[in-house]
Amino acid sequence: MTGFEGMLCSAAAAVDVPLPGTATRVSGWLCVEQPGAWGRDVIGAEVLGPEITAELAARTAAAKVRPTLIRRPGRNEFNGVRTVLIASSRPQGFWCERFEITDLKQLLDLDLDLLNGPPPGIGAPVRDSLILVCAHGKRDQCCALFGRPIAANLAADYPDRVWECSHTGGHRFAPAMVLLPSGLTYGRVDTAAAIAAVEAVGRNAVSLAGLRGRSGHHPIEQVAEIAVREHVSARLDDLTIHLETDSAATDSDLAVVTHCDGRRWRVTTRTVEFPPRQASCGAEPKPVTAVVADRIQPLTTG
Repeated sequence: MTGFEGMLCSAAAAVDVPLPGTATRVSGWLCVEQPGAWGRDVIGAEVLGPEITAELAARTAAAKVRPTLIRRPGRNEFNGVRTVLIASSRPQGFWCERFEITDLKQLLDLDLDLLNGPPPGIGAPVRDSLILVCAHGKRDQCCALFGRPIAANLAADYPDRVWECSHTGGHRFAPAMVLLPSGLTYGRVDTAAAIAAVEAVGRNAVSLAGLRGRSGHHPIEQVAEIAVREHVSARLDDLTIHLETDSAATDSDLAVVTHCDGRRWRVTTRTVEFPPRQASCGAEPKPVTAVVADRIQPLTTG
């Protein structure tokens, strides 16, 4: 017995698991409108059809691009035209473009490697942040239970910018929200916190309430950025963060955060283990670990 039996996975995580450092690491996004029901798998034959499923899955994996299904909140009649969003959420130089297709096979005409570079000009530039709220109930009931109401509430204020989306990673942090193209990822948000996050990005700022991190960063970098932002006023693009060994593949627990005004901090992190619990509703409990900030050391004065 773990003490979490019978609880929703989001309720079990909310007991003590921190949010910083939990954003799924993604720098390239391919978001495809798919009205109606979704299967458990984002790219599955029952959703996109057998003709392109395997090929698109292989291509997105090779390009390290996150395939994501999107749909407008509420019931919407499908007219045969699908919106496609392509985005890069790299911390420096992020961008998003939008275009439409009438046949899913057109997705195979995309050079997905372009999503790892500057804006390719394939679609129209997206100027305002787009709001993705996970509502993938077939993946986990928490996403549908908590995500759909948030998406509906946000759509009342931002009707052209809100999409329900498929699994973004970390349904135990539902309601989960990603802002594109910045990659700012949020969890456990209510409507007020979600609106605050959207409004902050519009001012080139960052709301810390519910912030899990930026998807373009390593978990240690995510934790370090949030730790510094909790002590320093900084705009969205004021800070750059890197692991001290300059390698995202390392197990280093150090990151250096640099402000555009020249100030620098070294953030020491450590991994903390929490009692086992389910990562998804109905799953077997497993040990849970999280990266937490241990120390912030100024490297410059001012």
